[in-house]
Amino acid sequence: MLNTNTNEKKKVKNAVVFGGAGFIGSHLCERLLEKSYNVICIDNFISSGQNNITHLLRLPKFEFIRHDISEPIDLEAKKDLTKFQINVFGVQEVYNLSCPTSIKNFEKVKIETCLANAYGTKNSLDVAMKYRAKFMHFSSQVVYGNFEKGEFVKEDFFQGVTNQLDPRACYDEGKRYAETLVDVYREVHKLDTKILRIFRTYGPRMLLDDGQMIPDFIVNALEGKDLTMNGGDDFQTSLIYVSDIVEGAMKLMRTKNNGPFNLGSPEIYKITDVANKIIELTESKSKLKFGEKLLFLREGAFPDITKVKDEIGWFPLVTLEDGLRKTIEYTEAHKNLLVFRTDV
Repeated sequence: MLNTNTNEKKKVKNAVVFGGAGFIGSHLCERLLEKSYNVICIDNFISSGQNNITHLLRLPKFEFIRHDISEPIDLEAKKDLTKFQINVFGVQEVYNLSCPTSIKNFEKVKIETCLANAYGTKNSLDVAMKYRAKFMHFSSQVVYGNFEKGEFVKEDFFQGVTNQLDPRACYDEGKRYAETLVDVYREVHKLDTKILRIFRTYGPRMLLDDGQMIPDFIVNALEGKDLTMNGGDDFQTSLIYVSDIVEGAMKLMRTKNNGPFNLGSPEIYKITDVANKIIELTESKSKLKFGEKLLFLREGAFPDITKVKDEIGWFPLVTLEDGLRKTIEYTEAHKNLLVFRTDV
């Protein structure tokens, strides 16, 4: 049994981040460390990499466990975690970001995507259950299914229906099922769960040459190559900088709210305008060109963030230009490390 009095007295804070070596997950790990948490990062590097967390490995309050979350995990059996005394102090917060996210390589990881959304969500919930920890699930805008082009969706919008046999269904339907599983655990087991629906996010550590546009635009602009628009010349999107997502997640975790909440920017941009802004910021002579449309790259709905602003006081702070400058600086310095791998 956990010694809750000792835990409260020493204010030990153990957090588990499933998918912690990914784009958003690695930034979340950093922020938790800044808040003096002991951080247990769990990942299998299927669409992420050790380079995202190399700078954290030397820190005494950070431990990485390589594990496929589609299989159960016993934290107390991991010798590297002994120093966190989980058997005594337990785990206070669990964050689930464990789902492969790759545009160009989507077809290669379909099975892993299904398993992460189903078994991975269950196994991460079971960790939270064991320690009665707060649980946060990172879902996606794709749960809104079909919608009118350019529509701003609210959290109670569920008219959209997705096709469970669609080529993207392992991700889209998987995310919907995962939300159901999280909410059932909340209702049946009285677990404190939170659901975030993340809209298109950008920033340092995004994979290169993966069809995610912004990092590829930056590299091509730096090298004077053409910037390829895979979504067409009328492609529009919301864009939010990764630090705003992380701050929103941590702010919600401190509340009693469960959500779901949209986290995204209500500012909408044509992707051609974003590409031209990158060319301007890099002082490049690159030009725009149009390429093939990609299965995993869809416009998506736009986020109505009224609920999250009213209930927890969150809204995005980083402007597109500031976010692009930061992303350009990081990508220029680390572009040889940001590659997709399934063989690590």
